[in-house]
Amino acid sequence: MDHLNIFKALSNETRLNILKWLKEPEQNFPKQQAHLPKEVSIKGGVCVGDIQEKVNLSQSTVSHYLSMMQKAGLLEAVRYGQWTYYRRNEETIRQIAEFLEKEI
Repeated sequence: MDHLNIFKALSNETRLNILKWLKEPEQNFPKQQAHLPKEVSIKGGVCVGDIQEKVNLSQSTVSHYLSMMQKAGLLEAVRYGQWTYYRRNEETIRQIAEFLEKEI
């Protein structure tokens, strides 16, 4: 785990908010999975467009933020058709919480 990249990703208020919102995607992104057929379920996944709408930033900025968070291990991405859905990587979040508790 690259702690420095994780902390860099968390050092921006919008990226931190995205991670918080993805903790409860049903509450924070009510339209999630609107592009998916009923038989496809990406549990906890939220489309980039829905995230962009909530943060009210350009698509390129939001994509950069999500990519940075994915590279840090904080998010997982699932692609379906032309849409990419992001969800939290709970294992990395657990590990970073454990690191903070033990090491800092």
